[in-house]
Amino acid sequence: MSQVVIAPDKFKGTLTAPQVAAHVAAGLKRARPGTETIQVPIADGGDGTVDAAEAAGYRKIEIGVRGPTGRPVTAAFAFSDGTAVIEAAQACGLSRLPGGALAPLTASSRGVGELILAAARMRAKRIVLGLGGVATTDGGSGMVRAFGAKLVDEADAELPPGGAALARLHQLDLRKMRDLSGVEFIVASDVNNPLLGEKGAAAVYAPQKGASPEDVVFLEEGLTHWADAVEQALGTTHRDAPGAGAAGGLGFAALAFLRATVQSGIDLMLDLVSFPAVLDGATLVITGEGTLDAQTLHGKAPAGVARATAAAVKGEGETGGIPVIAVTGQNALTADQVREAGLTKAYALTDIEPDLDRCVADAGRLVESLSEQVARDWLPAS
Repeated sequence: MSQVVIAPDKFKGTLTAPQVAAHVAAGLKRARPGTETIQVPIADGGDGTVDAAEAAGYRKIEIGVRGPTGRPVTAAFAFSDGTAVIEAAQACGLSRLPGGALAPLTASSRGVGELILAAARMRAKRIVLGLGGVATTDGGSGMVRAFGAKLVDEADAELPPGGAALARLHQLDLRKMRDLSGVEFIVASDVNNPLLGEKGAAAVYAPQKGASPEDVVFLEEGLTHWADAVEQALGTTHRDAPGAGAAGGLGFAALAFLRATVQSGIDLMLDLVSFPAVLDGATLVITGEGTLDAQTLHGKAPAGVARATAAAVKGEGETGGIPVIAVTGQNALTADQVREAGLTKAYALTDIEPDLDRCVADAGRLVESLSEQVARDWLPAS
């Protein structure tokens, strides 16, 4: 009997990772009824990280926090055996903006700090902070305010939230900061950008959050002032560290205030779900994401699954002797690039339905149809 491990990331804006896994399993079993499947939905630290942890057996905890504009939102984190998995986008993601109205200058990461404090109250000893998909470029200053920091201007008035206001920061008061030194923090991110400069949080990512060229200048000024104040107060330097620019500078604040270490998001998540253990007896691995493109080659979820599969069986051949197939919405990679990512072959929804709107509207059914083709190509008939 064939045993297939199904480990996809989400199809962003269309299907969650658990939904993709379920549709793949349905298609495989329709074409090859005797197939045994193990569903291991994954994420790379961004949107869907909490869902992936929950699917792996973590308990989902929902609480009310302040969203990116200060309005209350319900956010969740995952918890198991002293480890909390927090997804920054749950609190301050683009999807949390009321009416979808972008707020590049004023959006705050305060809700992330509130999630961290909630996990600490549950006596978490390790907190994994997944970065990605946030609406903020505030350098993590909102998160730090949730811990008790006070940011004031020259008139001793507290600064409003957001990255632009940081240019007016006169004093950073840390006397009432919550002591979180007993918690180990790990940042899950595949972003290596520094906080500042042409590859920094404002220049590279703020335009994706609605920032105009003029806004980027304001945000860069604010982040620079913030970095100066933080480094003077703490006596440390993190602005140039890889990952400091992740999630609008949340990476910088995590490094500086939480003494966090940075790990590859996909590698960390695969470790949390004990991915090598589920490969025992597997004859095929199916992974995927919404689009295979150049970012896939730089360690996104499908490449991480292929790498972990090869490592788990000590590198017998390019994929460790177990074929690793990608199911995706669109495939922008050449066959050589697919192999470079460690994948054996890629199947795209657009191969069977060229109309992108129909792919989105009927993604579940199309994933099942595509998975039937995968089964016919890679699994023996009973």
